[in-house]
Amino acid sequence: MNRIITFVITLTLLGAAAFAQTAKETAMPPFYSFTMKTLDGKEKSLADYKGKVVMVVNVASFCGYTPQYKSLEETYKQYKDKGFVIVGFPANNFGKQEPGTDKDIATFCERNYGVTFDLFSKISVKGDDIHPLYKYLTTETDFKGDIGWNFTKFLIDKNGKVVSKFESHVKPNDKEVVAKIEELLTQK
Repeated sequence: MNRIITFVITLTLLGAAAFAQTAKETAMPPFYSFTMKTLDGKEKSLADYKGKVVMVVNVASFCGYTPQYKSLEETYKQYKDKGFVIVGFPANNFGKQEPGTDKDIATFCERNYGVTFDLFSKISVKGDDIHPLYKYLTTETDFKGDIGWNFTKFLIDKNGKVVSKFESHVKPNDKEVVAKIEELLTQK
C-alpha cells in the first residue's frame, strides 16, 4: 500500500512540476498585461501588439523635441508594414509642456504632423502618480531610473521584452535606432 501512495504522490509532484514549467513558459510578458485608454477614449490592450516590434515614447506638444513627431511618423510609415508600431503617451511631467486635453492633443498631432501611429490618453510618466506602465518600464526592466524628459523611447521586441532605451535627444530615425528596429524586425 505504501508503494501505491508513494507512486501517486510522485506522479502528482511530477505533474505539478510540469504544469508549473508550462505556465512559466506561457506566461504573458508584463508589457502585454497593460490596458490603456486611447485619445478617443477607447480601451486598448497592449497585448494587441504581440508579435510586433513596439516603440513606446512619451510625447508633448510644446517641447523642444516636439518636432520629433515628424521623424516618429516617418519611421512608423517606413516600417509599419514589416511589423513595427509606435505607441505615444502624452505626459505633462516636464515643464507643463502637454497641458491640453486628449482632444487638443489629437488635433495638434494630426494638424501639425499628420500622426497616424497610436496615441493614448495623457498619463504621468514619473513621480508619485506615475502610471503603472511607466513604473514597470522604469523599475522592472534593464532600464531602471526616472524618465529624464519628453520623447524618451523604449523598444520592445516581438515577444514583449523591453530591449532598448533611447533618451530624448536621440531621434527616432537616428542610425542606432533604425539599426535596432531592423534587427528586431528580423528576429522571431
